[in-house]
Amino acid sequence: MSVKIDETLTVECETGNYHTFCPISCVSWLYQKIEDSFFLVVGTKTCGYFLQNALGVMIFAEPRYAMAELEEGDISAQLNDYEGLKRLCIRIRRDRDPSVIIWIGTCTTEIIKMDLEGMAPKLEWEIGIPILVARANGLDYAFTQGEDTVLAAMAHRCPEPLRERKEMKQKVLAFPSREKDELHEYANHPSLVLFGSLPSNVVSQLNLELRRQSIKVSGWLPAQRYTDLPPLGDGVYVCGVNPFLSRTATTLIRREKCELIGAPFPIGPDGTRAWIEKICSVFGVEARGLEEREEQIWESLKDYLDLVRGKSVFFMGDNLLEVSLARFLIRCGMIVHEIGIPYMDKRYQAAELALLRDTCTRMCAPIPRIVEKPDNSNQIRRLRELRPDLAITGMAHANPLEARGISTKWSVEFTFAQIHGSANARDLLELVTRPLRRQRNLEHFGQNTLVRKNNNC
Repeated sequence: MSVKIDETLTVECETGNYHTFCPISCVSWLYQKIEDSFFLVVGTKTCGYFLQNALGVMIFAEPRYAMAELEEGDISAQLNDYEGLKRLCIRIRRDRDPSVIIWIGTCTTEIIKMDLEGMAPKLEWEIGIPILVARANGLDYAFTQGEDTVLAAMAHRCPEPLRERKEMKQKVLAFPSREKDELHEYANHPSLVLFGSLPSNVVSQLNLELRRQSIKVSGWLPAQRYTDLPPLGDGVYVCGVNPFLSRTATTLIRREKCELIGAPFPIGPDGTRAWIEKICSVFGVEARGLEEREEQIWESLKDYLDLVRGKSVFFMGDNLLEVSLARFLIRCGMIVHEIGIPYMDKRYQAAELALLRDTCTRMCAPIPRIVEKPDNSNQIRRLRELRPDLAITGMAHANPLEARGISTKWSVEFTFAQIHGSANARDLLELVTRPLRRQRNLEHFGQNTLVRKNNNC
């Protein structure tokens, strides 16, 4: 089955398996981002083993997450789930004193119909700490959707925007004259909230990029601290930074009555420029200096561009970043044979798909095949026929492909790396070119070895 988006872009749909990480892995980066939080994963021993192995937890690290391990009595409803969770949460409050406890549901809690949403409000009232429930289980399409579920749940706890206006007036009265003028510059600016979990330094970079265009970011979801969640509501504009946050976007529009800015995602210099231009156009601000800045970034990447130009890449599909990464690599001069993606929200990614089409036209490159829910057997068949220079794939397929002579890169690495914003384009290309450089060095080493053997003969 295929769905036609416009005259040139078509999304095919297969019925393959979802070979992906479990979404509870979102705990690994969210507990570090939200500094005053504590994550409690409610699941079986298998979930605990996954977290320990996947996240590489040391026994002395004392991370701000834990497992509420379900036993046979819990599954058969012979034990009181509420009392067990209450005992754990009281201990968490005593030992860590978090501002919020986030329960992460798993496959097991879904199967046995554990009423986490029913228990959370009562327990929250008893222990005096907010408790959020996010069902980040293996029934999702991709592991990155775990963050999407958590942010959608967190959006309901954001304060009303009226409170922000009162705080703004107080700040104008309290600050010195220079800062007062600066605040007044943005006083009539519509409130802008960005959503998506990024490292603090990347957040600062994107805030600065928008500030150069006289656009003030009112807050981020998630904030660095739960107590600093941004105001959301009618009249607040929101914009995403990651393509896997469609559930959060829907919640912000329907439940919180926010205005969504549909923009490409700030990955690569081209994506960052398009992202800023879209926000500027919505607020009626004329973008300044973006073209020159983008050209400077591309010029600084010349050594990497020379290496990737003309090379081919195949995305097997794993983390929902595939369309944005493919668009960036096409702009770098690469040929993308196929974009496999576990799930495609065509409305949320509409601007990114349009930029992909425009980038292909600009670079005179063929429009790649887009396959939603790809069948892995069919993909392996297509890989053998196309023989790409690089396959970006999940960990399950990397070693078998390497054994068949195809260089690979784990797609999960792009999830944890700093790839957003113009300033991080070099790090992004470093990830892409590492297997290509390794392959080139191996070929060079093999040629030198052959020459030495011939000379000895």
